[in-house]
Amino acid sequence: MIKVHCVSFSGFCTSHISWHVDCSLKMMSLYAGYDVFLGNFRGFVSREHVDKKISSQRYWRYSINEHGTEDIPAMLEKIHEVKTAELKISNPDEETSHEQPYKLCAICHSLGGAAVLMYVITCQIEEKPHRLSRLILLSPAGFHEDSTIVFTAIEYLLCLLAPSMAPLVPAFYIPTRFFRMLFNKLARDFHNYPAVGGLVQTLIGYVAGGDSSNWVGVIGLPHYNMNDMPGVSLRVAHHLAQIKRSRRFRMYDYGSASVNMELYGSPEPLDLGEYYGLIDIPVDLVAGQKDQVIRPSMVRKHYKLMRDSGVDVSYNEFEYAHLDFTFAHHEELLAYLMSCLLLVEPAPKHQSSNKTVKLKKKGQQSL
Repeated sequence: MIKVHCVSFSGFCTSHISWHVDCSLKMMSLYAGYDVFLGNFRGFVSREHVDKKISSQRYWRYSINEHGTEDIPAMLEKIHEVKTAELKISNPDEETSHEQPYKLCAICHSLGGAAVLMYVITCQIEEKPHRLSRLILLSPAGFHEDSTIVFTAIEYLLCLLAPSMAPLVPAFYIPTRFFRMLFNKLARDFHNYPAVGGLVQTLIGYVAGGDSSNWVGVIGLPHYNMNDMPGVSLRVAHHLAQIKRSRRFRMYDYGSASVNMELYGSPEPLDLGEYYGLIDIPVDLVAGQKDQVIRPSMVRKHYKLMRDSGVDVSYNEFEYAHLDFTFAHHEELLAYLMSCLLLVEPAPKHQSSNKTVKLKKKGQQSL
């Protein structure tokens, strides 16, 4: 029997820990009988690197492109390696098949949703197996034109200043142990002094357009500590600003027609929304009615494009704010996720692209 497994990718400045807080027992109940793999994007957890002397400028030189074309492929290939090895041990007499001996469902939140969509589409363009059987996307990033005035102001600042800021400020993060300790102490004080925590929660919620997520609770997660804390690459922030300004879900614009031509085969970045027709697995989209970070209208834009492209897609809404999907699970969401997992089917055979696209990474040959 082919077994179903799950892989989860979290969002902006969070890690696998966000899937466990306050709901670990519920999540264990949800995933009863499933193998669960929790993925982390670079920069959001430990910043250890094989090159111990790597500079900050070089380390932080990545956008959402790298999340979707390098981080996710590396994690899924490792899962494939682990599961095929396990299956060979448990069934040594079974004949080798070219078909994938397991099903893999991806449950993604926010930035993780945009990255996994990029991953699936680029795999299809490059005619590589994506190894996924279903996508469940909780408030996925990708379209952001309908947002608050604060996010619009940040968009204008980043689009204007990011190219000149890059050599000096490659990322937004707390660089030293001392200042991380101070931040960690403040985060604990927000919890220990409810009046102060309530004020900070109100201020952050105001900046986020009135989103009622538990922002103070999030910065108290274990991966916000004096030894290490999540950081945001300037290119990731700039990429999101580009997406918002262009009103299209597209790959990173390097600001040079020649560089774009080398990487994408055109002067403009690849518009991923135009290639939604290549998605060959079911997609479940979920929006939060109280979400002011990624509003329901933006999730519905994903849905409309997918539906018009012939994708097997569903759409649902819950009365949640942005972080409620991972930080404050409710029984109705868990029941919904379980119902989606029960529908997981084996990934169909690869479909090739009908459009000619040149897509490569720096230092690689064109496909």
